[in-house]
Amino acid sequence: MPDVIVVGAGAAGLAAAADLARAGLSVTILEARDRIGGRMFTLRDPVYQAPIEMGAEFIHGLPPEIWTPLQANGVSITEVTGEPWCFRKGQLSSCDFFSQVDDILKKMDDHSSDESFLSFLRRCCEESGSNPKQREAKERALAYVTGFNAADPDRVGVHWLVQGMRAEEKIEGDRAFRSEHGYADLVEIFRRALTAANVDIQTETVVNSVEWTQRDVEIRAHGVSGSQKFSTGRVLVTLPLGVLRAPAEDDGAVRFTPELPRKKLEAFKKLEMGKVIRVTLRFHHRFWDTISAPSNEGDTLSEMSFLFSDDDWLPTWWTTMPGKLPIITGWAPFRCAERLSGRSRSFVIDRCLQTLRRLLNVSLEELTHLLDDAYFHDWQNDPFSRGAYSYAGVGADGAQQALASPVENTLFFAGEATDITGHNGTVHGAIASGRRAAEEILRDFR
Repeated sequence: MPDVIVVGAGAAGLAAAADLARAGLSVTILEARDRIGGRMFTLRDPVYQAPIEMGAEFIHGLPPEIWTPLQANGVSITEVTGEPWCFRKGQLSSCDFFSQVDDILKKMDDHSSDESFLSFLRRCCEESGSNPKQREAKERALAYVTGFNAADPDRVGVHWLVQGMRAEEKIEGDRAFRSEHGYADLVEIFRRALTAANVDIQTETVVNSVEWTQRDVEIRAHGVSGSQKFSTGRVLVTLPLGVLRAPAEDDGAVRFTPELPRKKLEAFKKLEMGKVIRVTLRFHHRFWDTISAPSNEGDTLSEMSFLFSDDDWLPTWWTTMPGKLPIITGWAPFRCAERLSGRSRSFVIDRCLQTLRRLLNVSLEELTHLLDDAYFHDWQNDPFSRGAYSYAGVGADGAQQALASPVENTLFFAGEATDITGHNGTVHGAIASGRRAAEEILRDFR
């Protein structure tokens, strides 16, 4: 009977378990998947030995939750550099709308009544219809909020967006970095820490139900060896929002008996799970190095970092810059993800090639010939995530706090959706939430 059972071995669960074990508590982690890391999921390309991220990829800014352990372990971190390109009006050109988009986003205000981003955009930028430059900036602002947050612009709340922007500014969140071996570096650091602290990690253990009274919890689960039962006095739940909201009869869902407090259930309804499909393609060589843009005479895409477009399937792409590998990743948020989710591998790859054909003016036959491999993971159809990452809807002020609050010092909650620092949807936000929950549990033991 461990002091604490942690449900979920994502960033929040790993961070919390490490802190609890270092403080001398006995900890067991129950993880449904056959691996730890949750939405940190790194594969390794067999040809270039490069990290291929199925989930989180970039380190956004300089969050100490990530930088401190990576630097302490001597892990190399590289900043993303290169040139952003845009596809508009049927041709490639350099992107020149970032300052105008910034101006639009800075008009958002969390002191007035909350509203959706789409509502804000219609109200604040009515004059843009007669100005092509402003109209494009408005369209790019909409694409940014939809793409970066994987959010429905008609549902995501302005208050939440403003709080997130403030939090990002404090850590230079407009800069992006990658760890040498991807997020596998961070997962490995946690794994070593948990092993050294004798934390019991049980993978392929799917929690079905949590029956609880104050300081007395019984967890029923099933795994490769059949049904299992675990007992403890305190449970830390780090499941993604999509799983917490799932109907009890669905695969991967967890039933709480008695039901969670009404305030927490209401918080579930105010928060949303973003949708994303990301696809990484490895080609025989970097064919885009020799592609030139008609509007930028003499310039090629050899330094391309990001490619932005209005494509209906995969509007955003990025390369491995500053590394120059023949690998490129497509990003399909919100409606684009809905179109691709549940589709076959061949369908998804074909859509990627069709999009690149249109954006880069390369024949489908040549792209098919150059393609060596493709990687993707459908997080929407993954029963243990049910989406990419969370965002807050209109009128959701206080929802993260309600979701994070302990229940009778018996059930504790962590995960990026419970982060109260403005970093929802990020790995560092998840880690911060895990450490916050660990401190709550430790206070209860003192």
